[in-house]
Amino acid sequence: MKRQLIAAVGVAAMVVGLAACGSDGKGKDNAGSNSSSSTGAKNYSGKTLKVWLMSGSAPKGWTDAVKGEFETTYPGSKIDFQIQEWDGIGQKVTAALSEGSLDVVELGNTQTSGYAASGGLLDITKDKSALGGDGWNANQNEAAQLDGKQFAAPWWVSNRVVAYNKDLWAKAGLTAAPTTLDEFYADLDKLKTTDGVADPLYLPGQEWYTYFGLLAGEGGKIAKKDGDKWVGGLSSPEAQKAFETYKKLQGYSVTGPKDKDEATPQQKDVFGKGNVGTMIALGWELPAEKDMAKDKIGFFPIPGKTADKPSGVFLGGSNLAIGALSKNTDMAKDFLKIALNDKNEGAVAAAGNIPNKAALNSQITGDFAKAAQSASAVGAVTPITPNWASVEDKPNPIKEFLTAALQGGDYATTAKKYDDEIAKRLNQKQ
Repeated sequence: MKRQLIAAVGVAAMVVGLAACGSDGKGKDNAGSNSSSSTGAKNYSGKTLKVWLMSGSAPKGWTDAVKGEFETTYPGSKIDFQIQEWDGIGQKVTAALSEGSLDVVELGNTQTSGYAASGGLLDITKDKSALGGDGWNANQNEAAQLDGKQFAAPWWVSNRVVAYNKDLWAKAGLTAAPTTLDEFYADLDKLKTTDGVADPLYLPGQEWYTYFGLLAGEGGKIAKKDGDKWVGGLSSPEAQKAFETYKKLQGYSVTGPKDKDEATPQQKDVFGKGNVGTMIALGWELPAEKDMAKDKIGFFPIPGKTADKPSGVFLGGSNLAIGALSKNTDMAKDFLKIALNDKNEGAVAAAGNIPNKAALNSQITGDFAKAAQSASAVGAVTPITPNWASVEDKPNPIKEFLTAALQGGDYATTAKKYDDEIAKRLNQKQ
């Protein structure tokens, strides 16, 4: 999986105008049924379902398998898969949903609530069980819902794990992956005194995804609803505990700047130099084969305080949704049933992604994906609000908080300052 998991892409700006699409966003399906037989039997002969997927998302062969199964099940029907690029996708999706020219669309899991709030997505709450939703992982499915209603189906997620340089670990005398944070710290201490190691752990100060996961692992939230208002969560005891862990880990990053994120510079380029013991990364952030052979990199989940539970992680991934103005809503629902059945969802797992059902975890392949899966059960998604994207707009208050706190700012004062900014952004009027 080489495509970058988008944390947020300005959903609030993307979905302006969708409220006029014709769906009131409250569970009413304003598009006509396409069960054309008077007996109620479904007949999609002559109909074409337009499905947008993002580049790099579907595993090899998945689209052919789903298309073949659907068109065999419903003779005379056609699935038109169109592969889109992530760059600039917001305006394209908004326009297509507004025109009713798009039936099914893949959305980043942090984008979904924005489109749902705008009225652009069909409410499929009553169809959840028929789509296999009774088995969906709750923490993945949270990002497919809004105000207790189902507006999409979770497709897959991934998360960050510790990637380590096997040669440097062997040079340091390390032979087994740590199972607790204390063991991890001890390993990093050994790497610190090993010749040729510039950074025991490369972790720039503004790598907020890792901090978010640590906070989730402590049972806290980056923001939560208090009555009808959002409040920031950086001042909570859980957030302070998570920060102490983050600060200790970041202290092993000798060259990692406290005022930059993992993309400045790209950490895969830093790790690819061969003098970094470990980094916390997504699968697409690994060095190119020409820089470091894949068999030289090992993986393990970020350890937790005890061996029975890894640290929490940020879950990034994709959902599949139906356009509220689609003229083929029944056909789209039947497409989702096939696309998400155990065979096709199992193919997603076999490609190295984390499927939407724990029952399919045994089909996950690849060392990275297996390490990611073990932490995914304690993973979390960003707060479910269409305003979340504004929190990630520059300057990102979570990043600024981490830099200020790492540089010695008083924790309580610093946390309150940035909690106020988070609340301001989340409570702004659409």
